[in-house]
Amino acid sequence: MHFGLSSMYINLKSHLLSLSSPVVMGILNYTEDSFYDGGRYTSRDKVLTRAKQILDEGAAIIDLGAVSTRPGAADVDEGTECHRVLEALEWILDAYPEALVSIDTWRAQVAREAIAAGAAMINDVSGGTFDPKMLEVVAEAQVPYCLMHTSAKPAVMQQKTHYENILAEMMQFFGKQLATLRQMGANDVIIDPGFGFGKTVEQNWLILDNLKLFTTFNLPVLVGLSRKSMIYKPLGITPEEALPATLEATKRAIANGANILRVHDVAATCALLK
Repeated sequence: MHFGLSSMYINLKSHLLSLSSPVVMGILNYTEDSFYDGGRYTSRDKVLTRAKQILDEGAAIIDLGAVSTRPGAADVDEGTECHRVLEALEWILDAYPEALVSIDTWRAQVAREAIAAGAAMINDVSGGTFDPKMLEVVAEAQVPYCLMHTSAKPAVMQQKTHYENILAEMMQFFGKQLATLRQMGANDVIIDPGFGFGKTVEQNWLILDNLKLFTTFNLPVLVGLSRKSMIYKPLGITPEEALPATLEATKRAIANGANILRVHDVAATCALLK
């Protein structure tokens, strides 16, 4: 059982991915409604071009999502999400059979079908809170699971940013969910603080400055800062202009213990790591 970071790897489809130094996860949004790149990858050719770019630029994992989780995003029905995920996953694995594809979904049925179709990992923005069956699906399938913290569904999460003590409440949340996952026999759990999910700009920076707190679970920590509002809003710039500032924030995340970096800009992040 790899429930811990002593060996510094996660098992992705029998591929042992070392986390002894940080690795990059490249974002592929097969949706028309993402905050930064929505609408860029809406056909087979565009999805494959993006997948090739992510792999060629040095990412270890492709994170494929078919539902926008930006603040205020409208929901997409399960059937539509499942169709999109399975379609894009098939395209990618046909073209790049060795690719390690994570599925960004909070729905247990989408996760189950994607794993059966060759997905290597599940990245759940709800940390198992939106669909009660999700934890049993990942435990049964024995795939790595990214457990993220949020306050509510994307449509309303930015209206729910009041915490008595945000760091303590997040630690309690992770402790509770991890206890359930352990009980179910899950392997390879990854902690994601959920930057931008039900948190103010100030709260996001507080979490980043205290990221080491989340390494105390002795599990890998995934950080998704790429071009988010916590970075561009204080500077009065757009997401398109936010790459230099994203890289500065990424440096801080690495210094504070991040193991997996979920990014739009794979080449720039890999250059930073080098």
